[in-house]
Amino acid sequence: MLDTGLKILLVASEVAPFAKTGGLADVAGSLPKALLLQGNDVRVVLPRYRSISGFNTIGDFPVQVGPRKETCIVRTSQIEAKSPEGVRFVPVYFLDNYHYFDRERYYMFPDEAERFAFFDLACLKMCEALNFIPDVVHCNDWQTGFIPLLIKERARNNPVWEGVASCFTIHNLRYQGNFPRDVLYLLGLGQEYFHPEAVEFYGQVSFMKAGIMYADVINTVSVTYSREIQTPEYGEGLDGVLRKRAKDLYGIINGINYHEFDPKTDPRIFKNFGPDDLEVRKENKYALQREVGLPISDKPLIGVVSRLVDQKGLDILLEAMPSILSLDVEFILLGTGDKFYEEAFSALKKRYPDRVAVFIGFNGVLAQRIYAGSDIFVMPSRFEPCGLGHLIAMRYGSIPIVRKTGGLRDTVMDYDRDSGTGNGFVFEEYSAEALTEAVRRAVSVYRDAGYWQRLVRDTMGLDFSWNKSAALYTELYLEALGRKRRVERPA
Repeated sequence: MLDTGLKILLVASEVAPFAKTGGLADVAGSLPKALLLQGNDVRVVLPRYRSISGFNTIGDFPVQVGPRKETCIVRTSQIEAKSPEGVRFVPVYFLDNYHYFDRERYYMFPDEAERFAFFDLACLKMCEALNFIPDVVHCNDWQTGFIPLLIKERARNNPVWEGVASCFTIHNLRYQGNFPRDVLYLLGLGQEYFHPEAVEFYGQVSFMKAGIMYADVINTVSVTYSREIQTPEYGEGLDGVLRKRAKDLYGIINGINYHEFDPKTDPRIFKNFGPDDLEVRKENKYALQREVGLPISDKPLIGVVSRLVDQKGLDILLEAMPSILSLDVEFILLGTGDKFYEEAFSALKKRYPDRVAVFIGFNGVLAQRIYAGSDIFVMPSRFEPCGLGHLIAMRYGSIPIVRKTGGLRDTVMDYDRDSGTGNGFVFEEYSAEALTEAVRRAVSVYRDAGYWQRLVRDTMGLDFSWNKSAALYTELYLEALGRKRRVERPA
């Protein structure tokens, strides 16, 4: 197996560039490329939402969902994986059903449980229909949570599944997929699974808990988050379950796609540059200020690209903004989310029109220009499983200010002017005062051009590509296969 690579099926509810609402899509679209280039046979599967086009149809099959028999149509495309040796392609399968997925958005429907019960069941039937039985099925977040249990159930009647291992990745434990107990009927599972040692969770059935209970190995997207979620503060009610499976729980930090996020070649930014072209980088700052209507100046420009939700620390950011702006800085925010935060930051723009720019919505080009043009990138998250924005920002030379939590803690080291070590500014207490002090320290270093340019060059030279993380995932898959051979978890 090691000589020919592993057969891996990565399953996710969204995959970039086909469907994206958050970081899960970036991971599901980038990790398979790195796994492919490391010699594995990796394929990706996701639902075919209405917005996805440009595919071929290769077949269909029936799927029993409770009392209903639904048709699953398999469509296919590919993801391009570039390397110095040339271009290769990751096969992508879309599971299509007009009843469940031909809708105007991806999530938040009354029949959410049935939609993803269908998806989980269809993934395994697709493997059989295509004669592709993977060594490892890599499941991601609650929408795929029942697949590890379904694999074990399927192995009872079909021996080809007996040696298939499962890996379940928790990207954000807050979103759990909790539904009434009749979900088990939809999945063809008996009521013997409805108890606290199986998938029952406070009187409901939990897709997330199913993944945690029945996957051969579990991981989160940073080492720190894997520890945090075993505590009541971050465990979202599942900390006890996770502590029981602590020996099977790992943390692997996310990477970013260095071909897509490369300031030397990125067509979305105003001018391309590298660590040795920081004067050219400054031209990106001026062009960004001009585009968003801020005065063109050398004042520190602070950027935020974020979902506008409580998790991201926006309450302390709003509270800190008057103090931060008093440091003679400019501020730009791009994001969408909770109406409260959209309105609050829009009001901030009206209050400080010559110092604040706010754009509500998603704009991929503007996001890249903020990474390339801002001097400082702020992520004051209440909790952060991994985070990708600060990794992209560092790649483009924007120095992060982060709270010491989750993946932010694992990837940002507090800068020390005396030793020259560190790659950002870190604060620990969740408060506006602590955030303001971190900004004050960053602005102080910014105004010493020699120190700041050295910090920017060193930070741009760090490696947060997928290469190392993909190798760790391959090791995790091998660990899952080893455990699968030694012992099968009982129902």
